[in-house]
Amino acid sequence: MTIINRIKHAGTLAARLGAGTALGVGLFAAVAGTPSFALAQEAHQPGPAMWVVSDEDSTIYLFGTVHLLKPETQWRTPGLEAALTEAAELWLEVPNVDDQAAAMPLIQQYGLNIGGEPLSSLLTDEENAQLQAVAAAIGVPPQAMEVMQPWLVGLQVSVAAAVRAGYDPASGVDTRLKASADEAGTTVRGFETLEQQFRFFHDLPQEVQLQFLRQSLATWEEAEEMLDSMVELWAAGDVEARSLVVDEMQAEWGQLYDVLLVDRNADWAGQIQTMLEGSGTAFIAVGAAHLAGDDSVQSMLEDRGVTVTRR
Repeated sequence: MTIINRIKHAGTLAARLGAGTALGVGLFAAVAGTPSFALAQEAHQPGPAMWVVSDEDSTIYLFGTVHLLKPETQWRTPGLEAALTEAAELWLEVPNVDDQAAAMPLIQQYGLNIGGEPLSSLLTDEENAQLQAVAAAIGVPPQAMEVMQPWLVGLQVSVAAAVRAGYDPASGVDTRLKASADEAGTTVRGFETLEQQFRFFHDLPQEVQLQFLRQSLATWEEAEEMLDSMVELWAAGDVEARSLVVDEMQAEWGQLYDVLLVDRNADWAGQIQTMLEGSGTAFIAVGAAHLAGDDSVQSMLEDRGVTVTRR
């Protein structure tokens, strides 16, 4: 089976790699005369893909991240390091990606359903059996999941599957970049807040949350193979192949795709255009799936008349 075929069904695991939010880490940016979107494939640097947006007094780098990685994964390149050194600001999805304490009260506020329908009543007997098996594997009492919103259980299962496969939130690109920025005294900013990210899931209709949970359960056993395939594409800078994966997500995810990708990409493109009205150099690092496909941040910038060039 080819890499593309193996990753087409990554579902929720693709979200953890770059289509979703930074919540899993908390739990366990030139206006041109004419529009142009340039992907200089013959000249781009090796390693994970990076783009640049610039005008007379601004330079903004765009870099796609993976939120969880195996510790041994190599992704830092000379071009990346040069861009980071040049940047006065680091922009992440959220500025406090490593703040687990800030996530805990938000879990209680947006992730629990105390007094509501128990989770088991929303699932089939087969799904309940599968969830109980996963709960046992990750050491979470099934009764603890009964009072959780379906989206929270889905995210927990998805992250646990990645951790079981050797992927570590502490080794995620966002977390590593944040640590490097803090050490260098670089200002860290975010497009969103942790609370916004929790609300993305909390505000989903129950059936969409259940879809997210079911996708997490469906990918539990195949997590390592699918994650390794995704990371292989990301580390090689294969944007075309990753775009095919995003297209598959669009076809399968429905409303979840709009909430986690389209709406957020549109918001970020607007913020980046505002950044261009200022001056200086910034480095933007967001989930890799946000920078692939027809609904990518780059495509939305193109629609606004902004030139984006592959480095």
